[in-house]
Amino acid sequence: MTLVKFITALIIGMLTLASCSNDKSLQRYLVDKQSDDRYLKIDLATSLLQSDEANFTEEEQEILNTVKKVNVVAYPIKNGDIAEYQTEVARVNKIIGQEKYKTLTSMKSKDMKFTLKYMGEEKAIDEVIVFVNSDEKGFGVFRLLCDDMRPDQILKLTNSIQKGDLDVSKLSGIGDIFDQM
Repeated sequence: MTLVKFITALIIGMLTLASCSNDKSLQRYLVDKQSDDRYLKIDLATSLLQSDEANFTEEEQEILNTVKKVNVVAYPIKNGDIAEYQTEVARVNKIIGQEKYKTLTSMKSKDMKFTLKYMGEEKAIDEVIVFVNSDEKGFGVFRLLCDDMRPDQILKLTNSIQKGDLDVSKLSGIGDIFDQM
């Protein structure tokens, strides 16, 4: 009887270990960089991004309400530390290259590379990831925690930023890295 219990416990233990994923998550990466002085970090509730002069339509307000929090980590290239920059870009690319992160779009403009990914279902996005990098300036990872956002809503949210309804001045330290986009 003890042998059966031992074998059962061993099988359960092996299954538990096998089910654990060694894939690093973007959340873990962002948390790990919080104490690293080489990175710029910002965590904001979306309510802090609404400007006083905002003219949101009901639909835009509904979209904004699907975004719960914004995490940003940026690595500016300083003193020509290209090797470290390339190592970190490779780490981020490996993380967001996992199957659980689905690509919405990728593009390149001048020296900037831009990747937009998401987690969740196509009609119920839980997380939006924007990865921007430049071999001259550095990189930034923007993570929006969402509650059932749709891809079309991401575009409308971008339009709100362009209209100035969202106060992105809170992200100005990050934006300075990419001022030549």
